[in-house]
Amino acid sequence: MNTVEKVEAKFRELFNESPLLFRSPGRVNLIGEHTDYNMGFVLPAAIDKAIYFAITPRSDDICNLHSIDFNESNQHPVAKIQHQEKHWANYLLGVVDQIQKLGYTIKGFNCVFGGDIPIGAGLSSSAAIEAGLAFALNHIFNLGIAKLEIVKLAQRAENEFVGVKCGIMDQYVNIFGSEKKVLRIDCRSLDYEYHPFEREDLRIVLCNTMVSHSLASSEYNARRAQCEEGVKILQQYYPHVNSLRDVEWDIIKLHELEFPPKVWNRCKYVIEENERLLKACEDLDRNDFVSFGYRMYQSHEGLRDLYEVSCKELDFLVDLASKQKGVLGSRMMGGGFGGCTINIIEHNKVNEFISEVSGKYQMEFDKKPDTYICTIENGTGLLH
Repeated sequence: MNTVEKVEAKFRELFNESPLLFRSPGRVNLIGEHTDYNMGFVLPAAIDKAIYFAITPRSDDICNLHSIDFNESNQHPVAKIQHQEKHWANYLLGVVDQIQKLGYTIKGFNCVFGGDIPIGAGLSSSAAIEAGLAFALNHIFNLGIAKLEIVKLAQRAENEFVGVKCGIMDQYVNIFGSEKKVLRIDCRSLDYEYHPFEREDLRIVLCNTMVSHSLASSEYNARRAQCEEGVKILQQYYPHVNSLRDVEWDIIKLHELEFPPKVWNRCKYVIEENERLLKACEDLDRNDFVSFGYRMYQSHEGLRDLYEVSCKELDFLVDLASKQKGVLGSRMMGGGFGGCTINIIEHNKVNEFISEVSGKYQMEFDKKPDTYICTIENGTGLLH
């Protein structure tokens, strides 16, 4: 059985009724890293790896939750939402909590979920759980919550209930993602545009370093603080500057000597990455993946040298990819210090690429990298 069949079968076994089935995808981000909290641009896409929900409403107040992946269940009354020891349950209960905080009244429900999004690979399984459940509850209870509000409440569930201060990108692309398109999100206005990713002969391949993000949390906070320090320096001269998004390159260049070197590097990277992303969107509109891939390499260089969030394993994989036939672009993806590289590869070179990279990475680091081949799919929706 495939994943969705397993979810449906488990639901019928536990509850002896026919559920509605929903698919909620993971995501990749093609370019635009660490720009979200600086109110800049990001360029994610929803992918074929997903979380699946089987769900029905109940007539009482009980949330019956079952995780296929953990083989655990959790029961909780809707009226008394509180943190659970089973950490996975909090991603779901946080959504119920936020729906009620918006003033909606819902009854209990039966829910079985599971998926094929690799945990810990930076493909945003948590947002798929949150936004997917929010979408499903909106549907089965006919709440009429607008799509952007679903995005925001799913983000708040993670920020406030789970306690992870994520940006809005993951939940946004989960709901608004579209097949064969990437989503340019303006993190300041929350406007978006679609750009085509329609080349049938290209694949997105992720290579997992198998390195945990042990530094990511503390260093993430440090990078945010350094960007904010740069903004404060500029606000002395330009009161309208509220974030690095408001800063143009010719303006910041006038004040380079007033910046501590590391703060300068952080700000320089963010401003360049936003400009790079906008040009990358023009590349996609022209179907120019050679230029797009070149900008991916530039992005990695900036993350490595200016923002300093890469690591030797990520750098090794990107350098190796740059030497392989059929690879158009490669860079680290996500917060850094581990996780995956994202690579755009001609489809007839994918197997050769995976074999070469796996062998050389294992020789260098004595571990085999997991690899995932992805296609760009629609955002969250009802299956049947």
